[in-house]
Amino acid sequence: MKPRVLTILGATGTIGVNTLDVVARHPDRFEVFALTGATQVERMVEQCRTHRPRFAVMSEPAAAAALRARIAEEGLAVEVLEGAAALTEVATAPEVDTLMAAIVGAAGLPATLAAAQAGKRILLANKETLVVSGQLFMDAIAASGAELLPIDSEHNAIFQALPRDFGGDFQQAGVKALWLTASGGPFRTLSAAAIAAATPAQAVAHPNWVMGKKISVDSASLMNKGLEVIEARWLFNARPEKIKVVVHPQSIVHSMVEYADGSVIAQLGTPDMRTPIAYALGFPERIDAGVSALELMGRQLTFEAPDTARFPCLQLAFDALAAGGNAAAVLNAANEVAVARFLEGAASFNAIAASIAHALDKLAGGAAHTLDDLLEADRQARRVADAYLGQLRA
Repeated sequence: MKPRVLTILGATGTIGVNTLDVVARHPDRFEVFALTGATQVERMVEQCRTHRPRFAVMSEPAAAAALRARIAEEGLAVEVLEGAAALTEVATAPEVDTLMAAIVGAAGLPATLAAAQAGKRILLANKETLVVSGQLFMDAIAASGAELLPIDSEHNAIFQALPRDFGGDFQQAGVKALWLTASGGPFRTLSAAAIAAATPAQAVAHPNWVMGKKISVDSASLMNKGLEVIEARWLFNARPEKIKVVVHPQSIVHSMVEYADGSVIAQLGTPDMRTPIAYALGFPERIDAGVSALELMGRQLTFEAPDTARFPCLQLAFDALAAGGNAAAVLNAANEVAVARFLEGAASFNAIAASIAHALDKLAGGAAHTLDDLLEADRQARRVADAYLGQLRA
């Protein structure tokens, strides 16, 4: 069997590291063509030493220069590239058949969209690709014949629980609703006052998952689940009212599909991102992920409704989805700015939702026909959110 040739966007992040762990378990199945990162030079050196890609890309020029020096010291036959254009180059290279899209934030969108247009198999871990450019991205997938496999544990679970030949027609497949599970994050049981006073250290201390700081804060605010609702709308051609959210603190049931006959089919597993990564890498076969077996004996699984009063970001995401146009791009950009300011200690936790609501009020309703439209909405939302947070701080 010919190995699949991979480019991993965001190789130095959590998803990238876990992807390489699975790849290393199957050296006969996968060949690493390119790895990309932002600033983590030493981790990239280690990955290049272990996996011997043809290219390594750093989005930051200073990091690329440092990596070149380290690669030369090591005597590795790896060409170092830099910048956004290089991300697109390694994502769309003719040799590459599979792209792991795991860059956090809107920065990963252009290269991932280009890979879709080039007809690649895309393992999508970058939420923002579908949040910002849902219709545009899905149109590119359809036009090129690219293959799209979701990596988020929730969407991967739904993908596994849907019929194999599901084509987006809920009625034909007998699908009544999609249920996205949420852990509730570290603030699930806190009062509104305690949440308002939350620190970055508290927000990134997720009870179940090991994730990067930005996505951990999104989990604490439930914005992560809001972004997943928007993703699900595009991945599965789901009307917003067909997408439900349920809080499941144990993170054992990763999501569910409810059918017209009363059946609810769920995917369960140990909270480990290597499971959905391995499912997508090996699809349609199942391959070893290195994940420990799920132990159900003695476990209690509970479910509860999300509280959108304490966690307004979830409702803001539903509102943006209903508004359409550029609203989801505005929501995403404002959230990225607010989370960054919160992590810096320059904004309160509650300012995240407030700044998103402000940006939506100011900017939602604009055009979203082209990538340029969406990137302009992203730029404007960042400016508006940043100015609003500055006013709050003053």
